[in-house]
Amino acid sequence: MKFSLLCLLIIMLFGFVALRRNDSPHLFTKHLPGPADDSGDDKFLESLMKKYPQYFDSILQKRDSFKVQIIYTQINRDASNNPSFKYFYFNVNADKYFYPASTVKLPVALLALQKLNELRRPGLTKNSSMITGKAYSGQTMVLNDPTTPDGRPNIAQYVKKIFLVSDNDAFNRLYEFLGQEYINERLHKMGYPDVRIVHRLQIPLTEDENRHTNPVGFYNAKNKLIYAQPMQFNQRPYVVSYDSVAKAYYSGEKFIDHAMDFSKKNKISLQDLTNILRSVLFPASVPAKQRFKLKEEDYNFVYQYMSQFPGETKYPAYDTANYWDAYGKFLYYGSEKGELPKSIRIFNKEGDAYGFLHDISYFVDFDKHIEFMLSASIYCNRDEIENDDKYDYDSLGLPFFKNLGRVIYDYETKRKRAHIPGLAKFRLKYDK
Repeated sequence: MKFSLLCLLIIMLFGFVALRRNDSPHLFTKHLPGPADDSGDDKFLESLMKKYPQYFDSILQKRDSFKVQIIYTQINRDASNNPSFKYFYFNVNADKYFYPASTVKLPVALLALQKLNELRRPGLTKNSSMITGKAYSGQTMVLNDPTTPDGRPNIAQYVKKIFLVSDNDAFNRLYEFLGQEYINERLHKMGYPDVRIVHRLQIPLTEDENRHTNPVGFYNAKNKLIYAQPMQFNQRPYVVSYDSVAKAYYSGEKFIDHAMDFSKKNKISLQDLTNILRSVLFPASVPAKQRFKLKEEDYNFVYQYMSQFPGETKYPAYDTANYWDAYGKFLYYGSEKGELPKSIRIFNKEGDAYGFLHDISYFVDFDKHIEFMLSASIYCNRDEIENDDKYDYDSLGLPFFKNLGRVIYDYETKRKRAHIPGLAKFRLKYDK
């Protein structure tokens, strides 16, 4: 794919201009409940897990050292199919830091679609060609994308790859489009003041390099520039917290015998992630300030790729040996491979890094007419040493998530409901 030198020069020129905005205060709110929220018995999950000692004995005994947190959300419908939500908690504490890994991709993907709507530029859509320039140390360019049908990079493809296979580069490109200040300012104003999303993933950049985000330009099918955004620089201070993890860590080959500092790394709580997922799936159930500014087509797009299997996807055409049906569906499936039933769909965002394993999910079974939400986090690092490549995902985290998902699912199949949920909204047409 060829773009004119002039277009590229425009992007590079804009790249040396940093956008700056004035600070504005925000309210501190831990949780913004919807109009039909209800808090369940906090002992329910513990009692349920005690019925399955073969699965959960060690989890219950070592809940704090494993940093386990669980939020189970029952969903009940009224006669008009309006949902109400009842939360059940196990060991949830927003003050206990965990590294959120790829779960931060959920709000960033949603904000990218929102920002396109806010820009209101004629012809600018999620399918417009997005060319990423470079104008600062650590930045890299993107001029084409071989995973799209026409080789053109675009927001839609980045969002798809985030939800299908948790692609890190896709996240980084959306992070660069949004800018660090936009991401954090918008989420704080939506009622998530403790959120801190301040770095790209899988790229070891400095704080200053992560504060600077690439210039980008959008083009139509005739390679005409629709919108150019200069390099952005976030001057605002981060949300202050003194977060640390583990008892020791490696920095390269050097062993450091004290906790690893995470105070300048990404941060978001399990409750906030649960609320964000709910706000996308059931926007009418949350206060207006918590809703992302998305169009109906945006919602349907997100629903599709949140729940679509990699093997059902045409672009990219994923190798199912490496990207199996349950890839990224940790709750209920764990590390299970093979073909999955189409009657169960899971709308989720998972993540794993630094020994932390997370999954924030909404389950639908169209045959059994059940739905529920389940969010969970666990620290899979028994030796409590970071960066030693000795994490316990396979022996601890994934079996726990699989068992937890299946126990909750089994409970849901037997739970009495006043009204059968109408789930037509989540019956989607997939790529193949």
